[in-house]
Amino acid sequence: MQPGRLSANLILKLALLQVVIIALANYTVQFSNTFLGYHYSYGMFVFPAAILATDLTIRLSGQANARIIVAIAFVPAILISAWIADWRIGLASGLSYLFGQLLDILVFQHIRERSLAWWPAPLISTFVANVIDTYTFYFAAFYRSSDPFMAANWGEIATIDLCFKVVVCVVLFLPFYGILLHRLQARMLA
Repeated sequence: MQPGRLSANLILKLALLQVVIIALANYTVQFSNTFLGYHYSYGMFVFPAAILATDLTIRLSGQANARIIVAIAFVPAILISAWIADWRIGLASGLSYLFGQLLDILVFQHIRERSLAWWPAPLISTFVANVIDTYTFYFAAFYRSSDPFMAANWGEIATIDLCFKVVVCVVLFLPFYGILLHRLQARMLA
């Protein structure tokens, strides 16, 4: 299937979807819990949906459209995240989103061009994007933060979040990506 141009309306809807996912992830990142003695935040269950949406956009309409959507979502995501949480989380979120998503697009397209199977590109690009996004976000948001718990534990929480995100992505999002991809491709061909 050849990627095509998306309508301006669809691009805006996909950018809005990204902003909603980011805002929800940044709201839930403020809440942490412990599992088997490891600290994690609830944001780890939400943010992988942004990467899933980007990967589907790349697959179905090309990397140029995905970059446009990331660019449109970038500033509103910062502002809404700053409003929901605080300015530091908003800025950290924007930077990590931009770096992670642009790297995801680059890696996804690179793998996609070299593999006939549908799953290597989302699997590898999601892993790489989550590493960059997670550590960029936690460092920028919580290194020497006024929240003593997060300032002292951001590295551990980031690592645990990353591990959980990878598991969530492999167990839940990759199969969901495959199902959505199949359905959307069938719909586009109908």
